[in-house]
Amino acid sequence: MNRCSWCGEDPIYVKYHDEQWGVPVYDDQELFAKLILEGAQAGLSWITILKKQEGYYRAFDGLVPEIMSNYKEEKIQKLIGDPGIVRNKLKIRAAVTNAQAFLIIQKEKGSFSDYLWNFVGNEVITSNLKNKMEVRVTSPESDAMSKDLKKKGFKFVGSTICYAFMQAVGMVNDHFTNCFRYEQIREIGP
Repeated sequence: MNRCSWCGEDPIYVKYHDEQWGVPVYDDQELFAKLILEGAQAGLSWITILKKQEGYYRAFDGLVPEIMSNYKEEKIQKLIGDPGIVRNKLKIRAAVTNAQAFLIIQKEKGSFSDYLWNFVGNEVITSNLKNKMEVRVTSPESDAMSKDLKKKGFKFVGSTICYAFMQAVGMVNDHFTNCFRYEQIREIGP
C-alpha cells in the first residue's frame, strides 16, 4: 500500500496519516484543538506532538476554549510544570490567548469553521504532488489566514503553521498522488 513518504514506518505516524491527516474538519471545537496543537509543534517535529496529544487534552481540559479562556496564573504555572505537554511558557500562554480570540471570532462570525474555511473559498484545495520535492510550506491562503488570525489576537499562527493546519484539517489535500489516501480524500470533499 502506497503512503506519503513523510509518515515513514512509525505506527503513530502511520495511523495519523491513514485516519486523520487531510480529512476535512468542520467542527469548531475540533478545529480549535488542531490549531492549538499545530502551534505547539512550532520548532519541533510533529511526532512529538502526536505522542503528547493525550497529554494536551488532559492538561488543557479537553482543549475546550470556553474553559481555557478563563485560565488564571495558577493554572498556567501548573501547565508549565506538566511533563505531558511541551512546557514552553510562550506556547502555553498563547493557547489561553487563542482560546479567548476563538470565542470572539465565534461570537462575531457565528462559526469558527465558516471563518476558517472562507480562506479556501469553502472548497478543498487539491494538490497534485508526486514527491517531497514538490511540497510547499506556505500558500497565499495560509498567508491570508495567518495575517487575519494575528490581527484577531492569535499567537503561534505564522503562515507555515497555518499551512500545516490546513493540510491537517483537510482544507488542502496534499497527499501524494500515488498515496492510497489521495483519492479517498478527494471523494470525501465538502
